[in-house]
Amino acid sequence: MEVEVTHLLAGKSRPFRGEETSAIAKLPLTGPQHITELGLEADEQADTKVHGGPHMAVHLYPLDHHDFWRGEIGDHPLLNDAGAFGSNLAVSGLTEDAVHIGDRFRLGSALLEISQPRQPCWKIEHRFRQKNMVATILKSGRCGWYFRVIEAGTAEAGDALRRVVTGCSDWTVERTFSAIWGNPNAFGDSEIEQLADLKTLTPKLREKMAARIAH
Repeated sequence: MEVEVTHLLAGKSRPFRGEETSAIAKLPLTGPQHITELGLEADEQADTKVHGGPHMAVHLYPLDHHDFWRGEIGDHPLLNDAGAFGSNLAVSGLTEDAVHIGDRFRLGSALLEISQPRQPCWKIEHRFRQKNMVATILKSGRCGWYFRVIEAGTAEAGDALRRVVTGCSDWTVERTFSAIWGNPNAFGDSEIEQLADLKTLTPKLREKMAARIAH
């Protein structure tokens, strides 16, 4: 599997709501970009308690979903921006049902590994000035996902994002999101145990699944 990355994108922390700041607005970068274990070197995260870090280093929100959102909220001007949902990679033709936890992708000289789905939060609704977007993501599974960086490197717009290793074929990003946030009551203990034991899943979410079993 191989798709073109039409843009690499990064954001800077800016005032967002009251005293809070956010770097959710990502803008296209030009030229080669260095990708470290914490993501694109040019990128920032305003709230490092819940964003960023080695297990959420690079975010991808499929451009394929922008048309879906036009049907939900109308032709919002932000939907013309590749980084409207905070994505670091502008990609079409790759969605949550086609990738798995632990899949590895070569991007330029960097090697990325899918670590978890993205949990939607209130900042999406505040950015778009639209209510119920989080509920729609939970229902539709159009969540996007994060990569960890296995090998640092450089990449630029126009490079291919090429899958070189298929991870856990039982756990697509779509199914993982549903089990953790979207429709958790539809999954039995044995399936939750599988996620708790899935070594390529973000440790924080493995702990969350283990706690669910314990209770």
